Amino acid sequence: MTEEKQGGTFGETVRTVVYAVLIAIVLRTFAYEPFSIPSGSMLPTLKIGDYLFVSKFSYGYSHFSLPWGWPPFKGRVLGSDQPVQRGDVAVFILPSDGKTDYIKRIIGLPGDTIQVKEGRLYINGKIVDRQLVKQDIHSDAGGFPQTVTEYQETLPNGVKHMIWERDDRSMLDNTPVFTVPPDHYFAMGDNRDNSADSRTPQVGYVPKENLIGRAEFLFFSVDGSAHFWEIWKWPTAIRWDRLFHGIG
Repeated sequence: MTEEKQGGTFGETVRTVVYAVLIAIVLRTFAYEPFSIPSGSMLPTLKIGDYLFVSKFSYGYSHFSLPWGWPPFKGRVLGSDQPVQRGDVAVFILPSDGKTDYIKRIIGLPGDTIQVKEGRLYINGKIVDRQLVKQDIHSDAGGFPQTVTEYQETLPNGVKHMIWERDDRSMLDNTPVFTVPPDHYFAMGDNRDNSADSRTPQVGYVPKENLIGRAEFLFFSVDGSAHFWEIWKWPTAIRWDRLFHGIG
């Protein structure tokens, strides 16, 4: 092979790599961004070890949507007037530090009143319907078994989803009435007794501009039983039944 030919082949390879990287950056910035689930606050909907895609175009774009938050600007652009729906599972930037990614379910819209009394959710003064599904034993973060009760909750707009309750007497099972301010949202975890969410000062109301996007579907999931180098364990560590499932 001639020197000229070798140089041309090398140059083509470099251009291909550069184009691929640019396309990946554009897709990640404006279309879909991958996220992983590090905690159990969204059980049973999302499990630790789930990997999902978030659609960044669903809510339009704020400076939090862009890499490194640059360029900075106020508000959102290229979004519809009412893009956020009650029941959406959304990724947002934690308001208290402006950098940590959180994923929760949008329960309250601007102007709503939200309250939890004896474990039951009230939206605008009306109790939210929940139906018993089952009781199960689940190990908490420390590996200790605990009994959890699974309910199907139906929000006022008809969205149905599963929640977990340990009991109806936990710290966050009785709250004051929260009134969601304009351009803010109230977010809660599906694992109601094990979730730092809008019921806590740590999170509070979520500003509209802090939304990153809506969680759409799982593309990968592992149960943590295999290290990345233990290739022979991969087939049993992957949760095959969760791959390519939609999130609702």
